[in-house]
Amino acid sequence: MGLKVNTIECKGHSVLLDKEGYLASLSDWNQDIAHALALNEGITLTDAHWEIIFLLRDFHGVFEHAPAMRILVKAVKKQLGVEKGNSIYLLKLFPDSPAKRAAKIAGLPRPTNCL
Repeated sequence: MGLKVNTIECKGHSVLLDKEGYLASLSDWNQDIAHALALNEGITLTDAHWEIIFLLRDFHGVFEHAPAMRILVKAVKKQLGVEKGNSIYLLKLFPDSPAKRAAKIAGLPRPTNCL
């Protein structure tokens, strides 16, 4: 039995994904890849999504990990305000598991402590 290789196609290029659909190499990320990953998740990116994606990428740049949900909510509240810094807002943008789905689209590793 062969090993299944996960990839995503973007502008004629195949990009490797891990078994859960996260980028195998963080350096492969760009905005086109983000759009492809989002479509794979059933999400069409809006300016509101991009705010969270760029916030996550900045967070990862400082702390070298993607935040779990509670920390994500606090970071969003601190940078974008109370109206966006709550789990209901994030669930509307990234249904089911905002921390995991947003991190995936942002090209980051799976957040620790996320089921």
